[in-house]
Amino acid sequence: MIPLKDHHCLTFIKPCLLILNFTTINCIEELLLRTKFLEFDHRPSMQLNLTSIKTSSDGAWQGDNPLNHAFPLLILQTTLVLFSTRFLAFLLKPLRQPRVIAEIIGGILLGPSALGRNKHLFRLVFPSWSTPILESVASIGLLFYLFLVGLELDFSSIRQSGKRAFGIAIAGISLPFLFGVALSFFLRKAVHGEDKVGYGQYLLFMGVALSITAFPVLARILAELKLLTTQVGQTAMAAAAFNDVAAWILLALAVALAGNGSTGDSRSPLTSLWVLISGVAFVAFMLVFVRPMMNWVAKKCSQPQDFLDEACICVTLAGVMLSGFMSDLIGIHAIFGAFVFGLTIPKEGEFARRLIIRIEDFVSGLLLPLYFASSGLKTDVAKIRGVQAWGLLVLVVSTACAGKILGTFVVAMLCMIPARESLALGVLMNTKGLVELIVLNIGKEKKVLNDEMFAILVMMAIFTSLMTTPTVMAIYKPSRRACQVERQSPSDENSHGMTRILACIQGPQNVPALINLIDSTTSAKTSPLKLYVMHLVELTDRSSSIMMVQRTRKNGFPFINRFSPGTSKDQIEAAFEAYGHATPLTIRHSTSISALSTMHEDICHVAEDKRVAMIILPFHKQWREGEEDEDVGLKWREVNQNVLKNSPCSVAILVDCGFSGMDQEAYDGTDQEVGTATTIYRRVCILFLGGPDDRKALEVGARMAEQPAITVTLIRFQVQAGLESRNSSNNFRDKEMDEVAVEELRRKCNGSVKYVEKDVNNVSEEVLNIGQSRAFDLFIVGREVSVAKLADNQAEHPELGLIGDILASSHNGMARSVLVIQQNLQRANEHQ
Repeated sequence: MIPLKDHHCLTFIKPCLLILNFTTINCIEELLLRTKFLEFDHRPSMQLNLTSIKTSSDGAWQGDNPLNHAFPLLILQTTLVLFSTRFLAFLLKPLRQPRVIAEIIGGILLGPSALGRNKHLFRLVFPSWSTPILESVASIGLLFYLFLVGLELDFSSIRQSGKRAFGIAIAGISLPFLFGVALSFFLRKAVHGEDKVGYGQYLLFMGVALSITAFPVLARILAELKLLTTQVGQTAMAAAAFNDVAAWILLALAVALAGNGSTGDSRSPLTSLWVLISGVAFVAFMLVFVRPMMNWVAKKCSQPQDFLDEACICVTLAGVMLSGFMSDLIGIHAIFGAFVFGLTIPKEGEFARRLIIRIEDFVSGLLLPLYFASSGLKTDVAKIRGVQAWGLLVLVVSTACAGKILGTFVVAMLCMIPARESLALGVLMNTKGLVELIVLNIGKEKKVLNDEMFAILVMMAIFTSLMTTPTVMAIYKPSRRACQVERQSPSDENSHGMTRILACIQGPQNVPALINLIDSTTSAKTSPLKLYVMHLVELTDRSSSIMMVQRTRKNGFPFINRFSPGTSKDQIEAAFEAYGHATPLTIRHSTSISALSTMHEDICHVAEDKRVAMIILPFHKQWREGEEDEDVGLKWREVNQNVLKNSPCSVAILVDCGFSGMDQEAYDGTDQEVGTATTIYRRVCILFLGGPDDRKALEVGARMAEQPAITVTLIRFQVQAGLESRNSSNNFRDKEMDEVAVEELRRKCNGSVKYVEKDVNNVSEEVLNIGQSRAFDLFIVGREVSVAKLADNQAEHPELGLIGDILASSHNGMARSVLVIQQNLQRANEHQ
């Protein structure tokens, strides 16, 4: 036992406690003054003074147990929480469930419902004295997460949604609120101990708990189901945003009216009135005074100075903490202030994006799971005992679903939305999530909800969220065109006088090479091009993904829009707009925000819908000066492979090794006068072995040959007998079609294409020699080859084919770009 010698230690402990939890300062200080010792639950026989709780241990070699110290124990708890929630998220991913469901379930499993069954282990990992520390760290994460939620809400997009979404939102929150109020009269008598809670507080908390729609979770479910561009998705997003704002207002009202929950200690009406008035004044102050200040800060932060950027970020983070402190001082929860402060941040421009980049991974990935763990420590499913308790759970779940789905369905039908879509909309609006958990935790903190009622409502939140995805998939699917669509062919691609190409972009690094490629295929002699540019963005649990969804609404099956003047453009849009002004091209831009596992569905749908002749994809690696400059990851490689398998048209993969060309001076050795325009010359080589893919490569090369600044060389490999494809049944027909394609190219280009034939024994070696000669800026090759000996080789990158893989291999010391082409599989099979 270590005695408490004097009160001077309070001067050291109190600032530390300020950081941990403002609400626990007074009670712990009083405890220090009145008692000498504290008892640790996990070691009942051992009595320790609070001042003996050190931050770090002296180490196991000195006989010190790290689990008896605050910081090592917090590290262990955090690690355990992260591993358990991530593992559950991995298990639930095939079921297309949002990560928040795994985090809620993981928190419950770490609590008394599962881990707590082993009392010794539970007291060792989660001793009672560590709970305030864990909750304080988790509360900081929750504070900044609610700031991000406020940052996600864009009132301009809400206002554009019209009266229909507003009416659905009102019905979707009012009817379940009334159902919750009616249910609370029964629950106060049925659940032991709830009759001691004041009527006003209990009615409000139950009404809010049943009427909430989790906007962030709903956005991710819609994106996962690819419904964001449908009428159902857009209406649900707008209605959920309305619902979210209304829920926070009701929650603030409930907190303002609640004392500690018991009938004898509830706040007086005058106190509650002052809390409400102060809360309204706080919101008005934030919107009238703080919002213009944050607009000014955002403008300053947009300037390219590092010290200004850092200062603006620090001011904003301090503003989050200060806003939380002020709302807590008023008597409303601190998270309300952080949420309102998030609403004051301008949504347009770079400032919001920079804020999210700085804090979202740390908050959502590390701190927020701790909140689910701290909530799980309070949830004991074993409190739901007996048939009556489980019957109450069924009643609560049924009432929550009936109120939300019925209210939304009726109003949606009155708005002339079809019955199936109206039902899907009701199920989507029934989504619960973190906001629901926040309400329940505040209710338990205010002693409005006891352990049994808290467990019942947590289980209700889990069930309603779990049922959303499979139910919507069962009752509603967006209409899609039939797969068999007439495709463009060389003879009919210009039936409308224009060739359509879909170019996919992963980021600004892909833009220069793509523009150079498109520029190389455009001339006055060829048919005009219509270019659809699709920016591919990975959908994650990051707030930045949801913000982009709100701004574009082009996830799933993207909308194709013209560049409209006055709208903000990112680097990709600006680059292609400038290129479109300088050329006669017709350019349309879209953004696809999807999980990478389903990104190919978006690409193939747009290709089918717009009847494009070819899809151009960027290779997942880039080279500069022969060395690998960037690798965007294997997941993007899988996107390309999925498009190759499922594409309704031809596909080209561009391997960018700095595809540009050379100016006239470097090309022919002549000097140019200063001030004259520089013509970029490009040297293109078509490697032809035969087959459908190589014949498609000839078509692309023929377009490039029309350009006076491009020199096209066709190298045809004459493979010796015995090396042809073993599928000899189609050899004769393929050879005939190859001869016709080559002769057609030479006739069409009228001698502008240099033709070279090579008799080879070793195709791989000859291709390697041509590539290493560095005589060409771009190689055009087919993906599939009809050479038996070459086909036996193993490619490092199968999506490039064997020839493309040789030219793009980083081990061969080549630094030239490659365009690998795959003919439309359906048309290729028809010709066989």
